[in-house]
Amino acid sequence: MDPIAEYQKWKQQGEALRAEAKQAMEGRFRELLTEAAQIALEYQRDFGVALKPPPPVTAFRYKAAGGAKAKQSAKSAKPTTSDKPALPVDPKVAALEKRRAQMQKKIAAAKAAGKLTKNLEDQLYEIEDELRLAREAA
Repeated sequence: MDPIAEYQKWKQQGEALRAEAKQAMEGRFRELLTEAAQIALEYQRDFGVALKPPPPVTAFRYKAAGGAKAKQSAKSAKPTTSDKPALPVDPKVAALEKRRAQMQKKIAAAKAAGKLTKNLEDQLYEIEDELRLAREAA
């Protein structure tokens, strides 16, 4: 067989396989993003704070009503969100929750490095106490 014809045939098969793989990867990517958005929405509804993506992901935004399935979940989400208007809407509570999360990260990093965490745990206790008082006042 002619090497040029053989090469062209191989190239066409490769392009077809490449297109098929591209579609499969795009579909899988969309499925994973949809699942991640659903988990993030459920986490936010259940725990009142946004779920942070891992460090390699610089941004993760999603629309609550992006498609047919998302619209159904958005309809079911409306009653639950209207029941909790007092959730971290208070800026003081939100700031304290942010400080608590930062302190928990510091404690985890210190433990991983084998350092003492007593002072950090004391600070975390104080932040949690302020947070409890702020929630009671709201």
